[in-house]
Amino acid sequence: MESVYDTGSDKIVLGSIVEIAEAAGLRILEIYDKDVAEWDQKVKSDSSPLTQADLQANAIICEKLIALFPNIPIMSEENKQAPYEERIQWEHYWCVDPLDGTKEFIKRNGEFTVNIALCKTTDKVATPVLGVVHTPVSKKTHMAALGSGAFLRLGDAAPNKIEVSTYKGSDSGLTLVCSRSHLDDKTKAFMAKYNDPKTASMGSSLKFMLIAEGEAQIYPRLAPTMEWDTAAAQVVVEQAGGKVVQFESREPVIYNKPDLLNPFFLCYGNQTD
Repeated sequence: MESVYDTGSDKIVLGSIVEIAEAAGLRILEIYDKDVAEWDQKVKSDSSPLTQADLQANAIICEKLIALFPNIPIMSEENKQAPYEERIQWEHYWCVDPLDGTKEFIKRNGEFTVNIALCKTTDKVATPVLGVVHTPVSKKTHMAALGSGAFLRLGDAAPNKIEVSTYKGSDSGLTLVCSRSHLDDKTKAFMAKYNDPKTASMGSSLKFMLIAEGEAQIYPRLAPTMEWDTAAAQVVVEQAGGKVVQFESREPVIYNKPDLLNPFFLCYGNQTD
């Protein structure tokens, strides 16, 4: 049965959001396969890279979301952000990163994703309730909606349910996911608490997907991220049985804050101790 999330005014079929992410992914691949000179690379004010793939994928996603759900606002990395006083009135909104992992795109390592999440606001706190993480190069699509579980689809095959692994923190040989570019002293100190841990590296939101699929157990992120970097992936992990919590407080990671910068966080599977 197709997963559906009901906002009260719109019934959102998860498959329709998958189709939008895949359409954006196809456009990204068209640009990815061109000569680098045609990517029109720029550097944004925060020193992060920007390419035509980011912009064109964003245009496709926003156009299609507006056509299907004209009353649901869109927060996207590549759009001008609405002021907090306006955003806090949104009952539901889309949280979009049209190309998560632009640095990975530029490196041509294939580890970049299209992220689309639906967030719901309750008492001025937003949480993601539906998410799609599409990987254009591998044609993998991770998807989840609140109460429906998490799924992985390979190409055009039927989606298969995925679940996080169950483990104890004292187990030997747990796999920790670490960013290639963010392995700092604090992360190393966190890793040292575990018994003979293994490490896995992956770009963009794919680090979360290793947790959601049960391929790894723990992902500490002790470096800056924005809300659109994590919203879609958080739904997938949570619906697969895992958690995404603030590193210091262990409270859930929340969204639509005055400052859209995330706190450091910890993503993990089903830890039983």
